[in-house]
Amino acid sequence: MKDFFRRKKRSQVFIVQDDGYLGRLHSEKKINALEEAFGNYSRDKTVHGRHFLGSTVPQKRLYVGLFIFSAMCLAFVGRSAQLQIVRGEHYSALAEENRYHTEFIISPRGMISDRTGKMLAHNIPSFLLAMNVSEIPDNENKRNEIFEKIVELTGLQRTDIDLAITQYSKTPYSYVPITKDLSYDVAMRLAVETAALPGFELQSSAQREYESSSRSLSHVLGYTGKMNAQDLEEHKDEYYRPVDEIGKSGLEYSAEKLLRGQPGRLVAEVNAKGKRLSVVEKVDPIPGAHLTLSIDLSFQKFIETRLAKMLKMRGVSRGSVVAIDPQTGGVRALVSLPAYDNNDFAKGIDSETYQKLLDNENKPLFSRAVSGEFPSGSTFKPFVAYAALAEGIVNENTSFLSTGGLRINQWYFPDWKAGGHGITNVRKAISESVNTYFYIISGGFDNITGLGVDRITEYASRFGFGQPTGISLPSEADGFLPSKEWKQEVKSEQWYVGDTYHLGIGQGDFLTSPLQMAVATSIIANGGKTFVPHIIEGVDGTTQTEEIQTDFTPMNQLDERSLNIVRQAMRATVTEGSARSLSLLPYAVAGKTGTAQTPGNRPYHSWFTGFGPYNNPDITLVVLIEEGGESNDAAVPLAREIFSWWFLYGN
Repeated sequence: MKDFFRRKKRSQVFIVQDDGYLGRLHSEKKINALEEAFGNYSRDKTVHGRHFLGSTVPQKRLYVGLFIFSAMCLAFVGRSAQLQIVRGEHYSALAEENRYHTEFIISPRGMISDRTGKMLAHNIPSFLLAMNVSEIPDNENKRNEIFEKIVELTGLQRTDIDLAITQYSKTPYSYVPITKDLSYDVAMRLAVETAALPGFELQSSAQREYESSSRSLSHVLGYTGKMNAQDLEEHKDEYYRPVDEIGKSGLEYSAEKLLRGQPGRLVAEVNAKGKRLSVVEKVDPIPGAHLTLSIDLSFQKFIETRLAKMLKMRGVSRGSVVAIDPQTGGVRALVSLPAYDNNDFAKGIDSETYQKLLDNENKPLFSRAVSGEFPSGSTFKPFVAYAALAEGIVNENTSFLSTGGLRINQWYFPDWKAGGHGITNVRKAISESVNTYFYIISGGFDNITGLGVDRITEYASRFGFGQPTGISLPSEADGFLPSKEWKQEVKSEQWYVGDTYHLGIGQGDFLTSPLQMAVATSIIANGGKTFVPHIIEGVDGTTQTEEIQTDFTPMNQLDERSLNIVRQAMRATVTEGSARSLSLLPYAVAGKTGTAQTPGNRPYHSWFTGFGPYNNPDITLVVLIEEGGESNDAAVPLAREIFSWWFLYGN
């Protein structure tokens, strides 16, 4: 039998025999008979032993539906292949991460002590309240109820909680700090109450505590503080958490890697709700290193007390002292006043106290000894004298007549002593600080060709001026060595001989820090060895670390004979020159005084730089009393007290 079918505009009709044979209808009569039997709807029926299937679905729509269904099946198969075959390992790893939770264990922060073992920074137990933003209920009423309870228990402001939520809501971290340094009573109440306060947890912590008897140590040690958004971004690959502390300034900042140690980790298997089922792996943390500093706490405290007294006597507020061992480069004292209490920051300084520090015109947060830049005055003269000797412009016997100053056309460059100093060689020029001598060897006069600005700055750089010393403290100043090109570019003026005269006596645009001056003077004291000064003298009981730079560069660019002449001249400053009051000390010392002009009509800066004992120096000392006036009225008397203490107790 033949198959029958008829294609209509809106439907199709098929004849299927009992044996499964599909026939096609040829005559209109037969088709009409089938339509009469089945109607225009879909159903199954058997007529005269034959099985009929009817459908009212349009053929075009059927094809479209089949195409879409096939495409969906293909897309599903393709996506499944991608997920299971191409990226199978990736998603398998993610699944494992969901199954296992890694928690980092922060190591105890390393302690800091002075060279004699006295503790300068250590840890004390503490409690902090932490918050997990993701665990706080979404219901607003419930949230407010929890927040009100936290405010009641801790004394916080609601804005403190809102600020933390805003700051950390989009971060991947679990717990973030809300408040720290909680009292024992508050901590015990929170330990009980937080069980019913989802999203909050009491955690044990450690608070940094610093030696409080010497505020000037705050500039050396710095302080720690809680992580902020910037810290978290900068250290995102170093396993820091928002609840952790990090060094913010001073050694706490620059020696962060040593002091922090290496975090440990605890890997636990968790269920779908994050509940710990078992501990899979635990790696204990490595505690931070114990740093031994070259600083002598007793020496630091003595200098701080005497400097404060001298500032009060002179009616000023700012000063600094640097004491350094010229044989090792170890800094024995580093004092800047005014200072601040770094324990305020370790505990979490309030906004009012912090604002007062910022508004203080004397800038107590500023380390003047390391970061300050000042005109040096006559303390720069020994280095100019060395350059002239090394270049052969003068020798130890070359003399010039000082009559009170030099005149160049309409410009007059005076000596500090009316009528001048008479016949002057290099030793007298340094010991009595004769300006005329340094005008001539710097800028020249009559038939004498001076060093010129380029050679002065080139030799000054050999002693470390115009560049950081490399000490392991942040924000070190590099000072400034002027040049012809700089003046033309910045001031749109040419360089005049008067500029060279001013540079030759440590005035004009030349700037240095007290630390730079101490390092430069040490090079004269130790016979020409250059070094990087250091604060850290030992790490966990050993000095063999990369962080400590005690290697000296031997005398390869400096002339030994010229250095010896300068040393002798600095000794003459004490025996017969501008610092004769130091001749009463129990050991021989050498030095150079300086009074540096300041802008406007303010008093001069009072400087002293020197070293002792003269034949085998173990201390280089720099004193700066800002706007303290004449050096013999401020810097030199203080230097005498400091030398006396060191010779009595320092060794």
